[in-house]
Amino acid sequence: MPPAPQCPCSSGLRYRQCCAPYHRGEAEPPDAEHLMRSRYSAFALREVAYLWKTLHPDHPDRARPEAEALRELRASAAAHQYPGLVVMDRQAPDASGVARVLFFAKVFERGKDRSFVERSDFRHDGTGWRYVSGVGKLPRELPVPPESLTLATFPK
Repeated sequence: MPPAPQCPCSSGLRYRQCCAPYHRGEAEPPDAEHLMRSRYSAFALREVAYLWKTLHPDHPDRARPEAEALRELRASAAAHQYPGLVVMDRQAPDASGVARVLFFAKVFERGKDRSFVERSDFRHDGTGWRYVSGVGKLPRELPVPPESLTLATFPK
């Protein structure tokens, strides 16, 4: 029997012990970092319903028709490969309830590197952590290697 696959979120855990319970709706990620990791895995595994579910009500895509957003998510996920993720920094929720995660998402489209660094904002909606917004930068736009950034040094 082949070994269980590693989780796409690069946690080092097997998928079934990492992001699978979140994708199957058996559990909610306990914090913003786990949600961000599970969303990366959802892109890699084309779990678009999960991506929709984990958008915060304040996210602009929530104002669009769900079927349209799901169609676009499905197309985007199918067009890309997601070979790995590096979480560089995280911040617990501030006084306004916003938690932040800084990560380097390795993404490829037809052999072209589409990787990016993003500072993401998350907020709990009463049920679980949800993605609110993000500010992304391409590695070539950064003054230092992506993995060396922190939330404090991420370009404004």
